[in-house]
Amino acid sequence: MHAFGLYENGQLVGVVTYGIPASPALCMGICGKEYSDKVLELNRVCLLDNTKNQASFLVANSIKLLPKPTIVVSYADTGKGHVGYVYQATNFIYTGLSANRVDWTVKGLEHKHSKTLSDGMTLESIKEKYGDDFYYTERSRKHRYIYFHGDKRQKKTMKNLLKYQIEPYPKGDSSRYDSGNAVETQGLLNI
Repeated sequence: MHAFGLYENGQLVGVVTYGIPASPALCMGICGKEYSDKVLELNRVCLLDNTKNQASFLVANSIKLLPKPTIVVSYADTGKGHVGYVYQATNFIYTGLSANRVDWTVKGLEHKHSKTLSDGMTLESIKEKYGDDFYYTERSRKHRYIYFHGDKRQKKTMKNLLKYQIEPYPKGDSSRYDSGNAVETQGLLNI
């Protein structure tokens, strides 16, 4: 839906994208049905060097370019050791961990997404096709962050409708994120 680039000295050094979440239940579950069409997921941040403050600069300034009102949701994957410091630095609200879930996969094909493997087949057909190679695996839980973008009144209304409990920010080992210096950028462009 929306993609923004971060440029430094005329060179593209980062990209952030926002899209409609795959789960309609998530969209309704944040602030109710009346705001479900205002929910966007920050689904990718990619930086060439990830120098200090670059990610938070890109996220914070790209959100300013989104339509108002917008509810931005994003996740930090605990399975990858992520805590979500970029969301904490940009004043997202932390609403806890995602629910425990399981995924299925096939031995030797773990690198492929289940939708690719299923190719329209039912779960029973997949189990039959792959036999003993079919198995379930626990999905890593994700830290869920939410940001309300709008004028003062819109933000207050959305925050009052929030169905998740606001929790304190999680902490973890941040030493691996403390490299590099602040970058001087030439601004954000919609790409």
